[in-house]
Amino acid sequence: MPWPSKPTPHEILAANQTDCEIALAEGLAKPLYGRLKLDAEKLKGAIAGVRDVERLADPVGAVQIHRELDTGLVMKRVTCPLGVLGVIFESRPDALVQIVTLAIKSGNGVILKGGKEAVRSCEALTGAIHQGLTQVGIDPGVVRLLTTREETIALLQLDQSVDLIIPRGSNAFVRFVQDNTRIPVLGHADGICHLYVDQAADLSKAVAIAVDAKTQYPSACNAIETLLVHQAIADRWIPEVAKALQTREVELRGDDDTCKILKNSIRAATETDWATEYSDLILAIKVVGSTEAAIAHINTYGSRHTEAIVTENAQTAADFIAQVDAAGVFHNCSTRFSDGFRYGFGAEVGISTQKMPPRGPVGLEGLVTYKYQISGEGHIAATYSGANAKLFTHQDLG
Repeated sequence: MPWPSKPTPHEILAANQTDCEIALAEGLAKPLYGRLKLDAEKLKGAIAGVRDVERLADPVGAVQIHRELDTGLVMKRVTCPLGVLGVIFESRPDALVQIVTLAIKSGNGVILKGGKEAVRSCEALTGAIHQGLTQVGIDPGVVRLLTTREETIALLQLDQSVDLIIPRGSNAFVRFVQDNTRIPVLGHADGICHLYVDQAADLSKAVAIAVDAKTQYPSACNAIETLLVHQAIADRWIPEVAKALQTREVELRGDDDTCKILKNSIRAATETDWATEYSDLILAIKVVGSTEAAIAHINTYGSRHTEAIVTENAQTAADFIAQVDAAGVFHNCSTRFSDGFRYGFGAEVGISTQKMPPRGPVGLEGLVTYKYQISGEGHIAATYSGANAKLFTHQDLG
């Protein structure tokens, strides 16, 4: 239902509170509830993100190549908007603000579909956005909000009108989107991230990083789900990190070696645990015999999102970074830094784990494409072919 006037921050938070109360009554999963809740701090952060994006350079109209092909024949490669984005997301209403901000800044229209659990929050936020766009002379119709599953299905069929679909949600949800549209899809299905603690790690540093990467925001897609520990330090370090994690109410699951070290006080991990995105205060721990074994485990079970190593050995870190297949590979820091805002993008429209760019947090540069423009003075291609072909000058003009 459209808002008759610009909703205040209080009204936006009240709408979210209603969504949260209904979600709790309906038994919404804990990770999704964590993403759904929009408090004053999150709203303040979303507003700050809008202002950060505002300060970024305009990504549209940038001349990437300016080249003379011959006298009077000049080529330019110029950035331009993709067109219309369809963004479908579960829970997180603050994501709506990030998405719209980046879409508008990059000159794109956007069709939004939030989860049913966040419908009131999304309507209130969209109302505020529409009012803001009107005030600065932009047609509010460039931002549309869908509210039903039927509209989502219809959106996925608009391959002649929508240029890119960006799904944000569970593995099953993203797979559903990928399987039901011919529109290009940008995103990631899983966030199975790892932290590997090497034998040359600073162990106190490793504890702090592990605790942060698991507990700072456990429902985030860049939180770790598996902790890999080199066998040379496992006996003395695993009890220390286990205590720190359990103090934060993290449920631990371990391989045989880990269970023995912790005197069988935790649940044994199964093959399923290595391939699970918990999005909760649950962490699987595995002891590995080498960095090579850690890399092999990550490349087998990881989702190409974000991986990290803790080590003071520069060569080991370099080998890990080079050989791990992921959009983000970090050394001596938390995986939680994998984020568009933290990268200085102002915000992100989503995370891409595909190998072709854009990869990782997708900001403004991932929402523009380019076109080649050539201007001549009656030039024809025949001049540059045959026995007396004229040569191109191919001189860059800056």
